[in-house]
Amino acid sequence: MAAPFPPRITRSLAADAGALAAASEVLRAGGLVAFPTETVYGLGADAAAPGAVAALYAAKGRPAFNPLIAHVTDLAAAERIGLFNPAARALAQAFWPGPLTLVLPYAGGEAVCELARAGLDTVAIRVPSHPVAAALIAGFGGPVVAPSANRSGHVSPTTAPHVAQDLDGRIDLVLDGGACAVGVESTILDLTEPTPRLLRPGGVARESIEAVLGHALASAAPGDAARPLAPGGLAPHYAPSARVRLDVDSLAPGEALLTFAGARPPGSERAAAVLDLSPSGDLTEAAAQLYGALRRLDAAGVHAIAVVPLPAWGLGEAIADRLARAAAPRPASPSAPAEELPS
Repeated sequence: MAAPFPPRITRSLAADAGALAAASEVLRAGGLVAFPTETVYGLGADAAAPGAVAALYAAKGRPAFNPLIAHVTDLAAAERIGLFNPAARALAQAFWPGPLTLVLPYAGGEAVCELARAGLDTVAIRVPSHPVAAALIAGFGGPVVAPSANRSGHVSPTTAPHVAQDLDGRIDLVLDGGACAVGVESTILDLTEPTPRLLRPGGVARESIEAVLGHALASAAPGDAARPLAPGGLAPHYAPSARVRLDVDSLAPGEALLTFAGARPPGSERAAAVLDLSPSGDLTEAAAQLYGALRRLDAAGVHAIAVVPLPAWGLGEAIADRLARAAAPRPASPSAPAEELPS
């Protein structure tokens, strides 16, 4: 059977000025570039080019009905593609650049193509704070769509080698900027209704957002996942090969243990492997370590990963969301790939 996309020679370059210039040229030519953000590594394509976006979907095996986030340099650039209300502007001023994505009515034009928006009249926008991401977008000169740089349904990448494990031969270039600091994807808010809705918890905590707004966020309505306004509405996702078991109070023989703050439930002495997301109980450290820990435990060849209960406040909400998706039932057929999230 023919490959669903033409094979490519994937280069990996340290993210210096020369590599950034080369990456901008790859994007202009309709190619695919993986690059670090403060959240996870993103797979970038020209947001205005349907052919480039289609190649991105093919490289990842991503459902084409799932919209992509457009990454831009600043609020002024965001206002050229999205219609901001006062709440959206206040949030942008408070948290950009940073790990917050806003879903807004699309302002029109061709800067973010219909395929990238999944045919919707809305657009998801983020201003990343990572210096490599910011320099790449500025050098390219337009919006860059960038879901996480991994195969659909796999664990999100937080280092350049993670990207290579999934996408070598499928994309053109990887910019190696070291490990990502936040380690989970951006928070996504829907600003198309009078009350902002939390579509996906992420790198900016709910409590911080509500403090800026002065009121509580609404939650996504049941059924939103059938045709999501932005990435992050479908499950499962970032699932290791091993089964993931949540909120354990004991371990079965042969399971690996993913723990937090030194917790050791009964049976831990028989664990095939043990990783602590943060021995000191720091949720920021735990978020940064999450995807790397899932990859390392999966590489140990265990049949299951047992996860202790984690706090549900602050970044704990985002960690819990990602672990719940990792533990979700898998698609019954390879023709029904899991959803892929952006950075």
